[in-house]
Amino acid sequence: MVALKKASDAPGLDLTAETPVPEMGPDDVLIRIVKAGICGTDRHIYEWDAWSRRRIKIGTTIGHEFVGVIAAVGADVQTVQVGQRVSGEGHIGCNRCEACRTGMAHVCDNVRIIGIDRDGTFAGYMSLPERNVWPIHASIPDNYAAIMDPLGNAVHTVMAANVSGRTVLVSGVGIIGLMAVPVARAAGASRVIAVDVNAARLDLARRLGADECLSAREEDWPERVKKLTDGRGVHVVLEMSGAQPAIRGSLEAMRNGGTMAVLGLPSGDVSLDLARHLIFKGATFLGINGRRMFETWYQMESLLLSGRVNLDPIITHVIPLKDYRRGFELMQAGEAIKVILEIG
Repeated sequence: MVALKKASDAPGLDLTAETPVPEMGPDDVLIRIVKAGICGTDRHIYEWDAWSRRRIKIGTTIGHEFVGVIAAVGADVQTVQVGQRVSGEGHIGCNRCEACRTGMAHVCDNVRIIGIDRDGTFAGYMSLPERNVWPIHASIPDNYAAIMDPLGNAVHTVMAANVSGRTVLVSGVGIIGLMAVPVARAAGASRVIAVDVNAARLDLARRLGADECLSAREEDWPERVKKLTDGRGVHVVLEMSGAQPAIRGSLEAMRNGGTMAVLGLPSGDVSLDLARHLIFKGATFLGINGRRMFETWYQMESLLLSGRVNLDPIITHVIPLKDYRRGFELMQAGEAIKVILEIG
């Protein structure tokens, strides 16, 4: 089968047609991949940065966002069948640790992630445990189904922060931040404010439902957020950027008793005035990782079927797998938001 691999200790990826089709265990399904989204993590691997060099094993097929069709099932599989259209949860828990046994499998002590710790979705086929497979409703199009992984990050962040009836600041409108805007509106946020350094992304955030869009290049933006919220600040911050100035500014813009849900990954240590920004504000600080299994998936499905979450403006390019370099280059140049690869 065809597969896009990290084949050498250098930037770039290699496309090969000589990779064996994955083997299945009795509890696994074999999925023929139809479409797969390029994620920021994939870009890190493509660029072969310090994190990738530490984490990725040479020879790994990358990719973790997908939609496909079940091609075969193991002997013990009972809930899905050949021919069914599916996506799936890419975090594979051990089912033995305390986190897995107490409904927190998304932070499993021994998690293995497709496209990182085991072969992923930029390939003709992928095997996945039955428990991780998510059947796709007939009304959800392939392009949406292919990016339910990052949508789940946005949904998990929004839902964990309890945004209903509250003012919300989305700090950083990259792909997941942009998704968070319509999700927050659908979840009942009373007002959504977006902040970023990228004017084009802010324009898109406005199209997706943000009430106000502020440039982070203007140093007084936290004060402007306060003015927009009767001088008190927002109830909720959804921190998607991982940038220290954005994190500190967002804490300034958050009211006493507010909640900050943090998904964005900083590139290094972050310095905070813990007493002023968190303790004396009586703030709630939430670390967000992945998606809740499978609460978030049910929430995603309901939101998409409601028609209130429009992802079309975020999906800017759909290209063949053979043109994968163009997809990564478009992302690097800032000309693309979400790129989807057509696999088969």
